[in-house]
Amino acid sequence: MFLKKTKKLEAQIDEYLDLVIKGGLIFKLGIKCYLENQTAEFEHHLLELRKAEEDADDLRRNIEIKLYTRTLIPEARGDVLGILESCDKALNTTTETLLEFSVEIPVIVSELKNDFLEISDRSISCLENTVSGIRSYFRNVDAVRDYVTKVQFYRKETNKIAEKIKRTIYRTKSDLSYKMHIRDFAFHIEKIAEQSEDVCDRLSIAIIKRLE
Repeated sequence: MFLKKTKKLEAQIDEYLDLVIKGGLIFKLGIKCYLENQTAEFEHHLLELRKAEEDADDLRRNIEIKLYTRTLIPEARGDVLGILESCDKALNTTTETLLEFSVEIPVIVSELKNDFLEISDRSISCLENTVSGIRSYFRNVDAVRDYVTKVQFYRKETNKIAEKIKRTIYRTKSDLSYKMHIRDFAFHIEKIAEQSEDVCDRLSIAIIKRLE
């Protein structure tokens, strides 16, 4: 096993990835509450997500310290660090996006609410499959490609929905500033999927290096 002599480290990486998954689920709940004007519930989910991100940051730093100071898995340490740091960016983007909703309070018209639910769902599907790909990197390298393919599929779906949102809003009679505001929020959510795909790019390179 890739980490057969570092079971504690493997458990910590699993715990970190659990927090990433939790963050994605909280994000979807937060978006749903925002679109349903459940302000108190939305703000509660935002607090939960920020706490999950902080816990994940602390755990990732602890993992990095162990990788450096205990010279664990030296042949792949750089790849593991790069994958975790890239995954952390995806989680940070998720948190920052929900925070932007709280700060800027975009007015999502009724005809776009389902689109925002769908783009949020597809983006988090990217994040979830990315996490599954990372787990497979340590346990079943042959399964990584399947998860990378799923991430690429869901990323393309988010791009389609984001384009649909932009086309819809720019064909209304709203002020240009409002159109740009809504466009930006579609972009923020879309970026979660793009960050997830970046992680998968690192995963794919790491797999090639391991098989050389």
